[in-house]
Amino acid sequence: MNEFTLNAEVRSDLGKGASRRLRRLASLVPAVVYGGEKAPESISMLAKEVAKLLENEAAYSHIIELNVGGTKQNVIIKALQRHPAKGHVMHADFVRVVAGQKLSAHVPVHFINEAAAVKKGGEISHVVAEVEVSCLPKDLPEFIEVDLADAEIGSIIHLSNIKAPKGVEFVALAHGNDLAVANVHAPRVAPAAEGAAE
Repeated sequence: MNEFTLNAEVRSDLGKGASRRLRRLASLVPAVVYGGEKAPESISMLAKEVAKLLENEAAYSHIIELNVGGTKQNVIIKALQRHPAKGHVMHADFVRVVAGQKLSAHVPVHFINEAAAVKKGGEISHVVAEVEVSCLPKDLPEFIEVDLADAEIGSIIHLSNIKAPKGVEFVALAHGNDLAVANVHAPRVAPAAEGAAE
């Protein structure tokens, strides 16, 4: 399992104007840590450290050791607000992880054996890139694997078709929403028709 750490400082200067100044003058990302027994805490982190952490996809679904002025706590990323054009992180929300207490997190979806469906003449559309899971911190998966080896043309793969790792449940399914994850469809233009057109 990867070890992720992030250094932060407590910030007392709050509000939109203060956040803008942090980003512009000090290349810092404002953030909030909440959850657990403690009160929410406003912090700031170096933008380059945040960018480096997020280069690794696993950081989105792993427990991160957040060091706030020498005090360490385990957190997960709950939400990121990005710049609409440049894509860099403008604000982050972290949730404290409490051992023995369930958490919910968004986990990336990895599709495997796509070639088998393509060989049958199908095209694959990924409907989601991540799913929300609920589990104990120790059971948090790095990603959810979706096997498309047996997918037939015209089939839709739903959350209920995916085997969740031990101790993990899909939040959407728990709420009665069986989301489509991927579908296999016939190519939009048949190869023979292309040949005839030429």
